[in-house]
Amino acid sequence: MSDGAVLHVRGRVLVGPEDVRDELWVVDGRVSFTCPPGAEDVRTVTGWVLPGLVDAHCHVGLDAHGAVDAETSEKQAVTDRDAGTLLIRDAGSAADTRWIDEREDLPRIIRAGRHIARTRRYIRNYAHEIEPGDLAAYVRAEARRGDGWVKLVGDWIDRERGDLAACWPGDALAEAIAAAHEEGARVTAHCFAAESLPDLLAAGIDCVEHATGLTEELIPAFAERGVAIVPTLVNIATFPGLAAGGEARFPAWAAHMRRLHERRYATVGAAHDAGIPVFVGTDAGGSLAHGLVADEVAELVKAGLSPAEALSAATWGAREWLGRPGLEEGASADFVVYGEDPRADVRVLADPRLVVLRGRPVG
Repeated sequence: MSDGAVLHVRGRVLVGPEDVRDELWVVDGRVSFTCPPGAEDVRTVTGWVLPGLVDAHCHVGLDAHGAVDAETSEKQAVTDRDAGTLLIRDAGSAADTRWIDEREDLPRIIRAGRHIARTRRYIRNYAHEIEPGDLAAYVRAEARRGDGWVKLVGDWIDRERGDLAACWPGDALAEAIAAAHEEGARVTAHCFAAESLPDLLAAGIDCVEHATGLTEELIPAFAERGVAIVPTLVNIATFPGLAAGGEARFPAWAAHMRRLHERRYATVGAAHDAGIPVFVGTDAGGSLAHGLVADEVAELVKAGLSPAEALSAATWGAREWLGRPGLEEGASADFVVYGEDPRADVRVLADPRLVVLRGRPVG
């Protein structure tokens, strides 16, 4: 498209779950629902339109060993973009990816700074590894560095116990989360097991990643307080392989991981049914590939969300939760066009017909 060209999209524009328009125009990089007068250079495409997809748990700038170089980070961001992911909540990265913000052709990123973990209780080279007395200070610093989020490691394997265990005492969490909130940031935490959840909840946590340890006893409190979860089911699918690899040294941990995996769909379904906000995240960037957002949406449908609810977890609802616009008059034109109706079959998300970012077709 030339700089003065107008993109005209006809078909079904899914502005919201109940708001469907017949067409939209892209004028000067922005969404309009009114035909611009005197437009001459017009490109028209047809299809079903969704706001740019959201991956609310992604790690641009990381691989299995830690921070990666700018070239690798770019490839990761491009892979996500070409899959239709145009907004990423980067849930912890040791790499400085601020340069991506200057690129008009790469997704928008909301950063949570660097992971904050207990000493020797997380993946090597990923996190600030500290002790509880320093937690509040590190949280405050990451809140100032990030884009409104801070990422804690809430539990990890305790080698002496041989199983998952909470990383932080309740008083340290309360002080740290209060510090983040004073800085205007929300806090999320990596949690596989149940043990860490009561203290995080009491301390005012805003979101929990993975949340495989949610129990019937904890779910009502999560729902009452509006604590969101990002289940990353495509990552939870790796638990049996992890368990097999660690069973010889840590049999209790391996059995625990298998139990969490076996009940993963029931856990997410019960959380959703209770009213806990559920959002799409893939956990790409560690050992998982980028570009898996369509797979995660399909996993949420397996867990019991309706297709419309699973789509919202990656589009309308996710953007509202993160404070970013969707298909609104005057908003940046970030959207994806599909050849079939994703409400009828969410697997359509795996085959975008056209990806538009900041008003320009990309990919």
